Amino acid sequence: MKTETVKITEIKKNPDNPRLIKDNKFEKLVQSIKDFPEMLNLRPIVVNNEMTVLGGNMRLAACKEAGLKNVPIIKADDLTEEQQKEFIIKDNVSFGEWDWDMLGNEWEGTELGDWGLDVWQPEEYVDYSILDDEDVSEELQDMINGVKKAIQIEFEAEHYEEAYQLVKFWRERGAYIGGMIMEYLKSEKEKI
Repeated sequence: MKTETVKITEIKKNPDNPRLIKDNKFEKLVQSIKDFPEMLNLRPIVVNNEMTVLGGNMRLAACKEAGLKNVPIIKADDLTEEQQKEFIIKDNVSFGEWDWDMLGNEWEGTELGDWGLDVWQPEEYVDYSILDDEDVSEELQDMINGVKKAIQIEFEAEHYEEAYQLVKFWRERGAYIGGMIMEYLKSEKEKI
Protein backbone atom coordinates (compact mmCIF):
# COMPACT_ATOMS: atom_id res chain seq x y z
CA MET A 1 0.00 0.00 0.00
CA LYS A 2 1.35 3.36 -0.89
CA THR A 3 0.73 6.79 0.53
CA GLU A 4 -0.94 9.40 -1.62
CA THR A 5 -2.00 12.98 -0.96
CA VAL A 6 -5.63 13.95 -1.57
CA LYS A 7 -7.88 16.95 -0.99
CA ILE A 8 -9.23 16.85 2.53
CA THR A 9 -12.75 17.35 1.15
CA GLU A 10 -12.55 13.93 -0.56
CA ILE A 11 -12.29 12.12 2.77
CA LYS A 12 -15.41 11.14 4.73
CA LYS A 13 -15.50 10.91 8.50
CA ASN A 14 -16.51 7.45 9.68
CA PRO A 15 -19.79 7.79 11.61
CA ASP A 16 -19.36 4.26 13.03
CA ASN A 17 -16.04 5.00 14.76
CA PRO A 18 -16.68 4.80 18.54
CA ARG A 19 -13.57 6.81 19.46
CA LEU A 20 -14.02 10.40 20.72
CA ILE A 21 -11.69 13.25 21.51
CA LYS A 22 -12.79 16.13 23.69
CA ASP A 23 -12.01 19.81 24.14
CA ASN A 24 -8.49 20.15 25.53
CA LYS A 25 -7.17 16.97 23.91
CA PHE A 26 -8.61 18.01 20.54
CA GLU A 27 -7.01 21.46 20.85
CA LYS A 28 -3.67 19.78 21.57
CA LEU A 29 -4.04 17.53 18.53
CA VAL A 30 -4.81 20.53 16.31
CA GLN A 31 -1.78 22.37 17.70
CA SER A 32 0.36 19.26 17.22
CA ILE A 33 -0.61 19.12 13.54
CA LYS A 34 0.10 22.83 13.11
CA ASP A 35 3.49 22.48 14.82
CA PHE A 36 4.54 19.22 13.14
CA PRO A 37 2.50 18.57 9.95
CA GLU A 38 5.27 16.29 8.62
CA MET A 39 4.10 13.69 11.11
CA LEU A 40 1.04 13.11 8.92
CA ASN A 41 3.34 11.72 6.22
CA LEU A 42 4.63 9.19 8.73
CA ARG A 43 1.16 8.33 9.99
CA PRO A 44 -1.33 8.95 7.19
CA ILE A 45 -5.09 8.64 7.49
CA VAL A 46 -6.29 5.17 6.50
CA VAL A 47 -9.39 5.04 4.27
CA ASN A 48 -11.41 2.39 2.42
CA ASN A 49 -12.41 2.42 -1.26
CA GLU A 50 -15.26 4.87 -0.54
CA MET A 51 -12.72 7.26 1.07
CA THR A 52 -14.31 6.70 4.50
CA VAL A 53 -11.84 6.85 7.38
CA LEU A 54 -10.84 3.57 8.99
CA GLY A 55 -8.00 5.03 11.03
CA GLY A 56 -7.58 8.72 11.79
CA ASN A 57 -11.07 10.19 12.36
CA MET A 58 -9.73 12.54 15.03
CA ARG A 59 -6.70 13.47 12.92
CA LEU A 60 -9.03 14.27 10.01
CA ALA A 61 -11.13 16.59 12.22
CA ALA A 62 -7.96 18.21 13.59
CA CYS A 63 -6.52 18.65 10.08
CA LYS A 64 -9.71 20.43 9.04
CA GLU A 65 -9.56 22.63 12.13
CA ALA A 66 -5.88 23.37 11.41
CA GLY A 67 -6.90 24.55 7.94
CA LEU A 68 -5.11 21.89 5.88
CA LYS A 69 -6.37 21.52 2.31
CA ASN A 70 -4.53 18.27 1.45
CA VAL A 71 -3.61 15.29 3.62
CA PRO A 72 -1.74 12.03 3.11
CA ILE A 73 -3.79 8.83 3.06
CA ILE A 74 -3.31 5.11 2.66
CA LYS A 75 -6.11 3.22 0.91
CA ALA A 76 -6.86 -0.11 2.55
CA ASP A 77 -8.72 -1.36 -0.48
CA ASP A 78 -8.26 -5.08 0.10
CA LEU A 79 -9.97 -5.37 3.53
CA THR A 80 -13.29 -7.15 3.94
CA GLU A 81 -16.16 -5.37 5.72
CA GLU A 82 -15.40 -7.41 8.85
CA GLN A 83 -11.69 -6.58 8.69
CA GLN A 84 -12.52 -2.88 8.32
CA LYS A 85 -14.63 -2.99 11.51
CA GLU A 86 -11.83 -4.83 13.31
CA PHE A 87 -9.25 -2.30 12.08
CA ILE A 88 -11.29 0.64 13.42
CA ILE A 89 -11.10 -0.78 16.93
CA LYS A 90 -7.58 -2.19 16.84
CA ASP A 91 -6.19 1.06 15.43
CA ASN A 92 -7.42 2.85 18.56
CA VAL A 93 -6.34 0.28 21.15
CA SER A 94 -3.24 1.02 23.15
CA PHE A 95 -1.54 -2.23 24.10
CA GLY A 96 1.60 -0.83 25.72
CA GLU A 97 2.28 1.15 28.85
CA TRP A 98 4.39 4.23 29.44
CA ASP A 99 7.66 3.91 31.34
CA TRP A 100 6.89 6.80 33.71
CA ASP A 101 10.42 6.82 35.18
CA MET A 102 11.96 7.26 31.74
CA LEU A 103 9.42 9.91 30.78
CA GLY A 104 10.05 11.78 34.03
CA ASN A 105 13.81 11.66 33.71
CA GLU A 106 14.39 12.09 29.99
CA TRP A 107 11.51 14.24 28.75
CA GLU A 108 10.17 17.66 29.65
CA GLY A 109 6.79 17.27 31.37
CA THR A 110 5.24 20.40 29.93
CA GLU A 111 6.23 19.33 26.41
CA LEU A 112 4.67 15.91 26.96
CA GLY A 113 1.50 17.57 28.19
CA ASP A 114 1.45 19.90 25.18
CA TRP A 115 1.83 16.87 22.92
CA GLY A 116 -1.30 15.31 24.44
CA LEU A 117 0.11 12.89 27.01
CA ASP A 118 -1.65 12.95 30.38
CA VAL A 119 1.21 13.70 32.74
CA TRP A 120 1.37 15.11 36.21
CA GLN A 121 1.48 18.88 36.21
CA PRO A 122 2.12 20.96 39.32
CA GLU A 123 -1.08 22.39 40.74
CA GLU A 124 -1.65 26.04 40.14
CA TYR A 125 -0.80 28.31 43.01
CA VAL A 126 -3.76 29.02 45.26
CA ASP A 127 -3.64 32.33 47.09
CA TYR A 128 -4.91 31.98 50.64
CA SER A 129 -3.83 35.50 51.61
CA ILE A 130 -7.45 36.54 52.17
CA LEU A 131 -7.19 34.60 55.42
CA ASP A 132 -4.19 36.72 56.45
CA ASP A 133 -6.18 39.94 56.39
CA GLU A 134 -8.21 39.16 59.48
CA ASP A 135 -8.35 36.97 62.53
CA VAL A 136 -10.13 33.79 61.55
CA SER A 137 -9.24 31.80 64.66
CA GLU A 138 -12.85 31.82 65.91
CA GLU A 139 -14.13 30.62 62.55
CA LEU A 140 -11.46 27.93 62.42
CA GLN A 141 -12.45 26.80 65.92
CA ASP A 142 -16.08 26.59 64.76
CA MET A 143 -14.90 24.36 61.92
CA ILE A 144 -12.99 22.14 64.31
CA ASN A 145 -16.08 21.87 66.53
CA GLY A 146 -18.23 20.93 63.52
CA VAL A 147 -20.27 24.13 63.65
CA LYS A 148 -18.94 25.38 60.32
CA LYS A 149 -17.48 23.69 57.27
CA ALA A 150 -15.44 25.13 54.40
CA ILE A 151 -15.60 24.53 50.68
CA GLN A 152 -12.79 25.67 48.43
CA ILE A 153 -14.07 27.47 45.35
CA GLU A 154 -11.78 27.73 42.35
CA PHE A 155 -11.69 30.77 40.10
CA GLU A 156 -10.09 31.23 36.72
CA ALA A 157 -7.01 33.44 36.98
CA GLU A 158 -8.73 36.33 35.21
CA HIS A 159 -11.61 36.30 37.76
CA TYR A 160 -9.55 35.81 40.90
CA GLU A 161 -8.86 39.44 41.83
CA GLU A 162 -12.51 40.42 41.38
CA ALA A 163 -13.67 37.43 43.44
CA TYR A 164 -11.12 38.25 46.13
CA GLN A 165 -12.38 41.83 46.36
CA LEU A 166 -16.03 40.73 46.49
CA VAL A 167 -15.41 38.21 49.27
CA LYS A 168 -13.39 40.78 51.21
CA PHE A 169 -16.15 43.40 50.74
CA TRP A 170 -18.88 41.14 52.13
CA ARG A 171 -16.74 39.68 54.94
CA GLU A 172 -15.94 43.23 56.18
CA ARG A 173 -19.70 43.74 56.48
CA GLY A 174 -20.20 40.54 58.46
CA ALA A 175 -22.14 38.81 55.69
CA TYR A 176 -22.58 35.05 55.65
CA ILE A 177 -21.09 34.40 52.21
CA GLY A 178 -21.97 30.69 52.32
CA GLY A 179 -25.62 31.61 52.78
CA MET A 180 -25.47 34.09 49.90
CA ILE A 181 -24.01 31.44 47.61
CA MET A 182 -26.60 28.86 48.73
CA GLU A 183 -29.50 31.22 48.01
CA TYR A 184 -28.14 32.03 44.57
CA LEU A 185 -27.52 28.37 43.70
CA LYS A 186 -31.01 27.38 44.89
CA SER A 187 -32.65 30.08 42.77
CA GLU A 188 -30.65 28.98 39.71
CA LYS A 189 -31.55 25.33 40.32
CA GLU A 190 -35.26 26.22 40.41
CA LYS A 191 -34.91 27.75 36.93
CA ILE A 192 -33.76 24.41 35.51
